[in-house]
Amino acid sequence: MSRSLSALCAVVLLAVMLPVEAQQVPRYGLGRAPTPQEIAAWDIDVRPDGHGLKAGKGTVAQGQKIYDAQCASCHGTFGESNRYMPIAGGVRKDDLATGRASMLLQSDGLRTLGTKLNYATTLWDYIFRAMPWANPQSLSVDETYAVTAYVLHLNEIVPADYELNEKTLLSVQMPNRNGFTTAHGLARVQGKPDVQGTLCMKDCVKEVKVASELPEFARNQNGNLAQQKRPLGPMRGIDTARYEAGKDGKPGPAVAAAAAPAAVEAKADPKVMLTRNACMACHGMTNKIVGPGFNEIASKYQGRADAHAYLLQKIKEGGQGVWGAAPMPPQPALKDSDASEIARWIVGGAK
Repeated sequence: MSRSLSALCAVVLLAVMLPVEAQQVPRYGLGRAPTPQEIAAWDIDVRPDGHGLKAGKGTVAQGQKIYDAQCASCHGTFGESNRYMPIAGGVRKDDLATGRASMLLQSDGLRTLGTKLNYATTLWDYIFRAMPWANPQSLSVDETYAVTAYVLHLNEIVPADYELNEKTLLSVQMPNRNGFTTAHGLARVQGKPDVQGTLCMKDCVKEVKVASELPEFARNQNGNLAQQKRPLGPMRGIDTARYEAGKDGKPGPAVAAAAAPAAVEAKADPKVMLTRNACMACHGMTNKIVGPGFNEIASKYQGRADAHAYLLQKIKEGGQGVWGAAPMPPQPALKDSDASEIARWIVGGAK
């Protein structure tokens, strides 16, 4: 065999082998391929056509119980909260027939899940992935169907005796299903933009009114945003570590203490833990919200020998029936040390 032929064979052999080697070695030599289990845990979104939807079922009545216990503190008992985003209201009788939410034609029209969404699967997907705010992805598939059914009922889209499942969800006709369009500046580069891009020079609004914001107890759920700000650019996070601080743009106590987070954590006030873990959403200091006030709990178990252990178990595992029909959900995300400190604080009188 001639040298030129041998060289040609070597080149061909190398070309054949390269794709195999490329598959075996990561492109940048970093990390590893994700396992099927890891991909499944991440790939939980549901598309408008129902792709990705999980099998299950839940009724409006079942959803009401879960909603009252885990959702009403932010969204209101009937979804009417005007402090945070209202999720119910604004749907008119004719909207279900036309598929266009007429309320949105008004400049001050009520914008809710009922008037804005065009697919019911979007509602299910968001609840399953991101709710409740204080403990996302804690709802089971059936619980998600139940809560979705109840929210749809609050918007008068399904009747009170409705059972929602992976098949009936796809048949739900949303009031604004025909109200979406791509004929605007966001989808096209030609034509008139959606907004005018010049500064206001005359009769300008002196003060912008915030229509809705996170409830005070939930502002620090994802950590202090002031400590997560970008080093460059105009984006600045508000100080959410203490809900009474930061609204005026001035730094709050958490920013000053950022240099010594370990010391702050070691001396954490139980009341700060209550706020950080969204306990104040359902329990007032002295009054009942969804569950009893902390002073009421302290009084009930005063003098009980096993009060600390009992309350610690209730905090972590949840329960129902002691203080009424509304269930207290388990708190698996709450640190054991924090739960123990909160229980100790309650036993000590909740002061």
